[in-house]
Amino acid sequence: MPTPEPPPTPEPPDEPTTPEPAEDPEPAEPPSAEPATGPVAEPPDQSTTASEGDSATGPPASASSGDADEGEDGLPALSDADLESALEALLLVVDSPVEEEALATALTTTPLRVAEHLRLLSNRYADQDRGIDLRRAGGGWRFYTRDRYAPYVEKLLLDGQRAKLTRAALETLAVIAYRQPVTRARVAAVRGVNCDGVIRTLLARGLVEETGTDVETGGFLYRTTELFLERLGLSSLDDLPPIAPLLPEADSIDEL
Repeated sequence: MPTPEPPPTPEPPDEPTTPEPAEDPEPAEPPSAEPATGPVAEPPDQSTTASEGDSATGPPASASSGDADEGEDGLPALSDADLESALEALLLVVDSPVEEEALATALTTTPLRVAEHLRLLSNRYADQDRGIDLRRAGGGWRFYTRDRYAPYVEKLLLDGQRAKLTRAALETLAVIAYRQPVTRARVAAVRGVNCDGVIRTLLARGLVEETGTDVETGGFLYRTTELFLERLGLSSLDDLPPIAPLLPEADSIDEL
């Protein structure tokens, strides 16, 4: 009898397969730093941008806003109020009437504007009954004391007559006496110094007086008075002693 074959040995079950760890994905390569082909845009010009910004916001800060109001001589233009104040300052220092043209030149404005404000000032002084009066006389404008206050002015000036004349007053009086009628300018040229204050003193004391205006210059002419002759005990100017050697030649004085 045949021998039975042994049953087949069962194969052991397959061992579970351990999954292999997944590999890390390779990092993506960064974009290439190589410049792109084609024309590259240039950065904007800084100077152009700055200038455009300046024009949009206005003129540079360094520009002075008052330059346009300055005259050719560099002095600022005067408002109406400042113009009247400046006119008062100029009229206080003049010793003879001054024309509108001269004032306009000093103030860098027009004679018409000066004349208009001079009339306004004159009317204002009259309306307010000021002690000073602004009048146009002798071809120009000048300050005068108002007539109603003349007694007080005379009292002040006459009280000062008790003092003796200074050397400067005597020299000025001599020039007027020997060269009369004569202007202040010629007296100052002979003495070599300004004599406005001295002539005012002689006028206040009644030793000299105004006698018209000079045809060439328009300045006031001065001459001695009768009081001058009385004080010196003279009957006329012909009795004055000769003094020609002490003064410049007549021709040289006329040229001054």
